[in-house]
Amino acid sequence: MSDTRSAAWDDYSKTKPQRRTTNADGETTWFNWTQYADHGPGVEVLALQPGDCVLDLGCGSGGNLAHVATLGMKAVGIDLSPKQLAKAHERWPDVDGMELHQGDALQFLGDTFTIFDAVYSVFGAAWFTDPRLLLPIVHARLKPGGVFGFSQRPPVEGCYGCQASYIPRGDDEDPAVVKRWDYQPDIWSSLLKEYGFPEVTATVLPASEADQRTTGTLLVRAVRGVQPQLF
Repeated sequence: MSDTRSAAWDDYSKTKPQRRTTNADGETTWFNWTQYADHGPGVEVLALQPGDCVLDLGCGSGGNLAHVATLGMKAVGIDLSPKQLAKAHERWPDVDGMELHQGDALQFLGDTFTIFDAVYSVFGAAWFTDPRLLLPIVHARLKPGGVFGFSQRPPVEGCYGCQASYIPRGDDEDPAVVKRWDYQPDIWSSLLKEYGFPEVTATVLPASEADQRTTGTLLVRAVRGVQPQLF
């Protein structure tokens, strides 16, 4: 199953160009939660301090992760796609503190003994993993008071829970199909509180006024409780 999903995300990688050299402010690295350029909040959502250890679930070609590393964090990324990670190595070869791993997010979280100060996912593995499997293990690998943040497209009305995402593979092939999990903001809040994140904000950020597209971005921020979670 992982090989099938890895190939699908390799196909996706072919459709995505490298991140721009600079953003609108002339910065060479930056953090972007939304699908729109120069839009929305930044890394401050994660409430990081220099020296923190941060995990990116589904880091792709590494743009957000590189920015976290330049701020003085230990920035760890996991992604299923070798092609996406190759793009990350190509684009950010000289960024200190950036550590990349190829594989499944759940397996990585299950195998590591690292406790992270923050965990995040931008249109990444948090969208494409069953939350009832992901949330307990994120909780276990996040320090008390640490932030778990993720963003994705908001759900289509009436299409909730496990859905199908179709990834184009070319004119002569059927698209690859991967699973994603879509919920309304209040359902995400309830799920996160159920799994030991008592402080949750889940909102849909409106689309950029500079863009013709109108779909907003669901941004969820949750703080891990200070007490161990018992299951």
